[in-house]
Amino acid sequence: MTTREWLDECTDLLLRTVDGLSDGDFDAPSALPGWTRRHLVAHVHYNAEALRRLVGWANTGIENRMYASTEQRNAEIEEGSRLPVATLRELVHGSARALAEDLDSLPEQAWRNEVVTAQGRRVPASEIPWMRTREVAVHAVDLAAGVDFTDLPAGLLRALADDVLGKRFAAGHGPDLVRWLTGRSDTAPALGPWL
Repeated sequence: MTTREWLDECTDLLLRTVDGLSDGDFDAPSALPGWTRRHLVAHVHYNAEALRRLVGWANTGIENRMYASTEQRNAEIEEGSRLPVATLRELVHGSARALAEDLDSLPEQAWRNEVVTAQGRRVPASEIPWMRTREVAVHAVDLAAGVDFTDLPAGLLRALADDVLGKRFAAGHGPDLVRWLTGRSDTAPALGPWL
């Protein structure tokens, strides 16, 4: 499967999972510490909007960062978590559709244009579909509503593992991870905050 096929499949999985929640289920905790499902759905919506800004930047050449600041991003999620459930459902569906349309209409030459991620990395616009795929796939699981990593395509699981290992190695966790993965330690290493 291509990254775009993974993106479409995992977006559908996440949205079906959101649709399967009752209004009251939105107040339950997600799998992410300190976040309810409301927080998570708000985050997924605002992430789509942030990535749409990057697509626009790639298309026009006019810089448009994902977020003004970490504080702005966090405040946006917190405010979004207080919206009525019907509004959250509408927003997460609408922004997913709008992002897909933006990606479909991005001219071929614009995919090579560089944008800046929320972490400050300069990447070609061709990375945007993977950035969103990672979000919707992992957060479908994080909703803690019956979706598990076993529900994701095998190729996507491998790509996610490679991505996460790269980040963890870059953060200095390589020796501890290799020690554990090769069975030289019975205890998984403490890796710090979730990705």
